[in-house]
Amino acid sequence: MQFVSDPDIAVKIDKMKRRVRWQERVFQEKSIEQTKLVIDDGNTDNPNFSFLVIGDSGCGSHLKHHPQRKIAEMMLQHKQECSFILHTGDVVYQVGSKEYYHPNFINPYKEFLVGGENPKQLQYDRLTFKVPFFLVPGNHDYYDLPLAYGILAQLTWLPRRFLRGRIDLDVGWHGSFEGDAYARAFLDYLIEIKNKTSLEQHLETNYVAKHTGTRCLNYQPGKFTRLPNRYYTFRYGNIDFFALDSNTFNQPLSLPDTAEGMAKRTKLLERKKELAHREQEIQSAMDKLDRNNPEDVEQLDDYYAKLEHIEESKRDIDKQLDINQEITDWEQLEWLKSSLVTSWQDETVQGRIIFLHHPPYVTEKTKWNQGQTLAIRDRLRQVFDNALKSIGELPTGRSIVDIVISGHAHCLEHIRTKDTGDGDSHIDWIVCGGSGHSLRRQRKEGTVLFQNADLDSQPIGESHLYLGRNGSGNEKKRPYSFLRIDVQAGDKDKPKFTVTPYVAERYQQQWNEYAIDSFTL
Repeated sequence: MQFVSDPDIAVKIDKMKRRVRWQERVFQEKSIEQTKLVIDDGNTDNPNFSFLVIGDSGCGSHLKHHPQRKIAEMMLQHKQECSFILHTGDVVYQVGSKEYYHPNFINPYKEFLVGGENPKQLQYDRLTFKVPFFLVPGNHDYYDLPLAYGILAQLTWLPRRFLRGRIDLDVGWHGSFEGDAYARAFLDYLIEIKNKTSLEQHLETNYVAKHTGTRCLNYQPGKFTRLPNRYYTFRYGNIDFFALDSNTFNQPLSLPDTAEGMAKRTKLLERKKELAHREQEIQSAMDKLDRNNPEDVEQLDDYYAKLEHIEESKRDIDKQLDINQEITDWEQLEWLKSSLVTSWQDETVQGRIIFLHHPPYVTEKTKWNQGQTLAIRDRLRQVFDNALKSIGELPTGRSIVDIVISGHAHCLEHIRTKDTGDGDSHIDWIVCGGSGHSLRRQRKEGTVLFQNADLDSQPIGESHLYLGRNGSGNEKKRPYSFLRIDVQAGDKDKPKFTVTPYVAERYQQQWNEYAIDSFTL
């Protein structure tokens, strides 16, 4: 039995549609678009603005320190200057359960929440943000916990409490209930409004904004801060933002029924055996560590991170081997294509940013060649290629989107693609997945990515910045991070993006705060 279970893509799509009453008659009658929102802060027309980016943050206190809270405290220094915060997913570890929203989300970000001065009194499904939080779900926000493991977690509750401040697995009775906790926390959860009159009144109160000529949700900081759907778009300044739920189009491409496909299948099965063996070795090593020794406890944290990586890798292999699971969220991808075309047809729009959980391009050692990574890359390429057929030739020096921001890989990275032969050429890809949870190292294969992951074929991208776990023993460094992105209207309708990484580095049981040199996109 796997420690956690990941619902099927069809289940995720269906459940999320039900929760927001997707395209029911009342929305059609009132001509309401359920994938758009307008930020009602009085500053959305300003072409010069700033925002913050975090991701993979939702862990609790461990090792007598709290990386997520440390990053949140640094973010507070930018609170007055930044218009909103993007979150790239994995909001609550390990399985997105509602009982961990307080320690793993509400408490760390309490200053950003209305009533945050008394966080214990806040309900996770009644949150209102002072500073807008725009989130997308991560894989952990969809995970569930088999009943047997939930019971085991509760039986070990007392020893885990005794060890609190040293290590905590962030596991309760259950999981997310197929993403329900995330939906209740952040989406406009309409399924519980049973009375038609009450629903109509809710829509007449909160869906009164206009975005690109259609009626949509009015996002009011400090008053009403729900999201209309699991994927959505909004405009700030002259920039269009597109939030995607990549959990429903990350199914790895099926292996061909050829000699090459069979060889890869054999290799995947061998890799799964290797991972199981490595898992046993790590568990044996953990049994020998002293939880009262700070250095051993730090090593325990590293081992837990490795076990989590092994679980993720085995799930990825299982998805590649599953010949019966070929479901892709084409409805969402078609929405993205149409939205990009509409954005390019609007002469007032200067730039476009996509944010999602799974990275299409990354050099982090555990994610760079996963089936899900390659699947996300392939699906976005199809969307970009199809959109370009409708858009036509782009202005000189422009790409179909300016930046794609993701998480999932526990690092901070900036990659720029070369000429890939597809619509994802010459795009800046930023991975911001190091804002609280365990960090990971860069791959040993180098900074250049190739078209064929197994061969030195055409180079299609290169990493220009990587920040993750590095060093070993007493010299090990853990640089947790977030981003500030400053947007300025540019010449000839091309905006200027200035990206500044901020770092809270844990080294020899001490914190060191610093900023990395800004870079311009």
